[in-house]
Amino acid sequence: MKPWILGLTGGIGSGKSAAARHFSALGVHVVDADQAARWVVEPGRPALTEIVGHFGREILLANGNLDRAALRRRVFQSEEERRWLERLLHPLIRQEILASLEQASSPYAILESPLLVETDQHTMTQRILVVDVPESLQLERAMQRDGADREQIEAILKAQASREERRRHADDVLVNDRDLPWLHGEVERLHRFYLTLRGGQP
Repeated sequence: MKPWILGLTGGIGSGKSAAARHFSALGVHVVDADQAARWVVEPGRPALTEIVGHFGREILLANGNLDRAALRRRVFQSEEERRWLERLLHPLIRQEILASLEQASSPYAILESPLLVETDQHTMTQRILVVDVPESLQLERAMQRDGADREQIEAILKAQASREERRRHADDVLVNDRDLPWLHGEVERLHRFYLTLRGGQP
């Protein structure tokens, strides 16, 4: 039987990736949309050529790789540029994700994506788990982890769906405001429940 697909999402600093790692350790096939997004802009891939054609060569690092920080600065300053980039990349990322999900042999597979509800990626899933955390904690964790300043993190938060928006799409919500062992316990509890589901539904 084909595995059903769980969409796993959460804002920056929510602990979504830590949750995904633990699901993976439990034997669940996890596809990371961010990884797919990185892969489609590798040197030699058509998307990178288009990005350079649009933004110019200053968007590249000396080794020919995409300078993500420079690109992020450009697109977060301009709604129009962000939309251009999304129109180019989203279909390519979707293809990459679908090919990866096809490889799954676990009873259910996970699509981990920070932009699950903002893009049409949620249409690839049968159920959605949101890792939720108070905004003050999000800011604190993201600043610590990325060494970024508050302004940068706030800009990313603004570009992502609001907590309310994400929760509205959720079938399950994991509030991750404690420590890692507690998060692992919650993931294990959900995993046991997910193994009882057919097609993502009880």
